[in-house]
Amino acid sequence: MPGGSSAHGAERFTDVFGRRVGGGMFGAVPVLLGLLAIWITFQVLNPYFLSPRNLSNLSVDIVGTGMIAVGVIFVLLIGEIDLSVGSVSGLASALFAVLNVNFGMPEPPAIILGVLCGTAVGFVHGFFTAVVGVPAFVVTLAGLLGWYGLMLSIMGAYGTINLDDQGLVAQLTNYYFSDVAAAYALAAVGTAGYFLTAWRDVKRRRAAGVPTRAPVWIGARTGVLAVLAFAAAYVLNQFQGLPLALLIFVIVLVILDYVLRRTAYGRMIFALGGGVEAARRAGVNVAWVRTSAFMMSSTMAAIGGLFLASRINSVSQTSVSTDLLMNAIAAAVIGGTSLFGGRGSTWSALLGVLVIQSIASGVALMDIQTAVQFMITGGVLLLAVVVDTLSRRAQRAHGRA
Repeated sequence: MPGGSSAHGAERFTDVFGRRVGGGMFGAVPVLLGLLAIWITFQVLNPYFLSPRNLSNLSVDIVGTGMIAVGVIFVLLIGEIDLSVGSVSGLASALFAVLNVNFGMPEPPAIILGVLCGTAVGFVHGFFTAVVGVPAFVVTLAGLLGWYGLMLSIMGAYGTINLDDQGLVAQLTNYYFSDVAAAYALAAVGTAGYFLTAWRDVKRRRAAGVPTRAPVWIGARTGVLAVLAFAAAYVLNQFQGLPLALLIFVIVLVILDYVLRRTAYGRMIFALGGGVEAARRAGVNVAWVRTSAFMMSSTMAAIGGLFLASRINSVSQTSVSTDLLMNAIAAAVIGGTSLFGGRGSTWSALLGVLVIQSIASGVALMDIQTAVQFMITGGVLLLAVVVDTLSRRAQRAHGRA
């Protein structure tokens, strides 16, 4: 009977959800609840917080740090840490600015050289970590200091270099798709893409005879995603439309999520995070995978640096703020990537940086001292690590870790 089938589906959904939470598989639930609490709190304190203008600005502000956090996730997944990403982002943006503004190089090749600079830095880190055997903490701490010094040397006596406000880099965070169809199209494509991918996985797993998610579970997640995506599109269209920076960020997240979850390389990343010796015995080229993770981290740091420079339309010797590194790592961890390695996704960067930037935006609107922002962010980070630790403990108790 239809009614019985529906009730059975709802019962299966409840059982699956209960087993996942009871087994420590919290997913994005804690960070989503935390983000909701932050938004409600600041909206009560200042009605302007959830205004279309502020939320649109928030969607652009998250991109620079978010790009850096995406790269950090690759390193965290293999159980390592990268402390140099802030300095690398400043180095890449400084190199671009000097080549483009001071030496007249066209923007496209200057951008490419800035990004490749980050890739080369990551190779150096990976070589000393994976081949020589120096702990990543020491290598990247040295990089934090060394690459910052190189950035200062490149900037030289220029101090601050202003970018062309009509140039390609400047437009990264200043261009908006004013046509309302753009934001709604992105919401529709994203929702449909998620549903089709999830449904294809169900069919493949059924064909292979392995357990799969209940259709009602996929339908529920698709419905929640659709509500969030179209609500975001509606809000963005109330201001200036879909920001180019946000579109690029979402595309990068989708591509790198595919790399991590649908390719052999991504499986090697997760395998290495689960255990180096086990991965080596499974045939994984440990040195290459570890090196490539650091290359990805530094490359994304370079890209993030260009977005940060675009946001203020300049590069200066103070471009590497003291809290950039901490915010990037905190965003990855708060979003759900484990500090212990082997668990996380690129979407952790989006969720985590949303939490951090929402706190920063709310504190700024309330005209509260920046010190309060650091304390709140620190508390949220500690809470995220506690949740991660409890999750791993629950999974071990249920034989899943």
